[in-house]
Amino acid sequence: MVSPSGDVIRTRSNGVVPHCSQASDSRLRGHVGLLQKTVAKALITGGGGYFGYHLGCALAREEINVVLFDRQKPKWEIPKRAVFFQGDVRDYEAVLQACEGVDCAFHVASYGMSGTEQLHNKELIESINVGGTKVVIEACQQRNISRLIYTSSVNVVFGRDPIEDGDEETVPYFPLEKHTDHYSRTKAIADQMILAADGTPLKGGGLLHTCVIRPPGIYGPEEPRHLPRVAKNIQRRLFSFEFWSPDSLMNWVHIHNLVEGHLLASAALTAERGYIASGQAYYINDGENINFSEWITPLFEKLGYKKPRVHVPALLVHAAAALLEYLHLLLKPVFNFTPVVTRSEIRNLTVTHTFRIDKARKQLGYYPKKFTLADTVDHYLKTRPPCRDQASSLVLLLTFGIFLSVVFLSFHF
Repeated sequence: MVSPSGDVIRTRSNGVVPHCSQASDSRLRGHVGLLQKTVAKALITGGGGYFGYHLGCALAREEINVVLFDRQKPKWEIPKRAVFFQGDVRDYEAVLQACEGVDCAFHVASYGMSGTEQLHNKELIESINVGGTKVVIEACQQRNISRLIYTSSVNVVFGRDPIEDGDEETVPYFPLEKHTDHYSRTKAIADQMILAADGTPLKGGGLLHTCVIRPPGIYGPEEPRHLPRVAKNIQRRLFSFEFWSPDSLMNWVHIHNLVEGHLLASAALTAERGYIASGQAYYINDGENINFSEWITPLFEKLGYKKPRVHVPALLVHAAAALLEYLHLLLKPVFNFTPVVTRSEIRNLTVTHTFRIDKARKQLGYYPKKFTLADTVDHYLKTRPPCRDQASSLVLLLTFGIFLSVVFLSFHF
C-alpha cells in the first residue's frame, strides 16, 4: 500500500494464498508462457476487489510482479510477488506512480454496479468510470505501457430490448441517452474510450494496444455482491414471490473463466500473436444460456427454503422498485437502506440477453470450464457471516412492506 508519505509498502504473504482462483491449467500453458516472456510487471486497477484480486493472484502465480491498485486493501491475503498500492483511479499522479515499470495494465476499477451504488449521484459514478478510464489511458501513454485490457460489461449493449445470441460485430452500443442507470451508461462511454485509444502513440515510441472484455454477472467462491445479497433476502423471507421471467435467458461467468479470458486477451495483444486482440471487444461467459429461475434453485434448496410459487408481473415490480429508489433518495439523510431490487436488476432478470463467445474461442483460444452454482452455494454456506442486527432487519422488512404494498395496489387498480 502507500503510506501517508507516499512510500509503497510491500505487504507479502507467506506464499500461501488460500482464496486465489486457480485459473491456470494445461490449456493455458502456451499463452501463460508467452505472458511470462512479455510481462515483467502488471497493474490492476480495482485490485482490491473480488475479480481484480483473483486476476492478480493468477498473474503472481505465473511469476509476474503485480501491483494491486485500489482505494481499499483486499480482504484476502496479498500473494507473493504482489504489492498493494493504495490510491484513487481518478488521481493521475497516484496512477502514474503505480504504473512505474509496468508492461501491461488491466483496468478493472468501476463503481455503481448494483444495489445502493446504482443510486448514488451521477457525478460520482461518472468521475470514476469515465474520468478514471481517461486517467488510466493517459498514464499508459506516459509510462509506455503497450497493453491495456478493460473489464467492461454486457450492459454497454443491453438496455430494454431482448438480445439473443448477440455477437461483437452485429450488436451496437445501446444509445447512451436511453440507459436507465448511470453505471451502464458510463461503462459504455469508457468501453468506447478504451477502443478509441487503440493505436495511439506512447511517449517513448511504439503504440498502445487495447481491448475490452464484456462479462455478464460474476459468481464463484466468496463473490461478495450477488449471491450473499440474494441469500440474505431469501433468509429474511423477502423473496416470497417471483418476478423473474420463466422464459428469459441470460449468461453468467465463473471467476475462473473470467480470469482466464483476461490472461488470454493480454497474450493476444503481443507481437507474437500478431496483435490479434488489438482494438477488439470480446464477450466472456461460461458458454451457456441460463434461465435464472432454474439457475438459482440450488440456493433456495441449500438454504432450506421452497422456491416462491406466486408470480408477480415484472411491470408491477418495476413500478414498485422505482418507488423504492425514490424513497431511498428522500430518506437517505435519515437512514440509508438497500432496496430489495432496483429497476436495472429487474430488467436483467426479466429480459433475455445472451451472447456468443465464438470470437473469443477463435481469436483468444478461450474455452470455459464447466462450473455449477451449487458448488459456489456450498462454499458460501460454510463461510457466510452472521446475520445482521435486528434493527437493520426491521428497516429491510419495512421497505419490503412498502414494496409489496405498491405491487399489490398496482395489481388491484
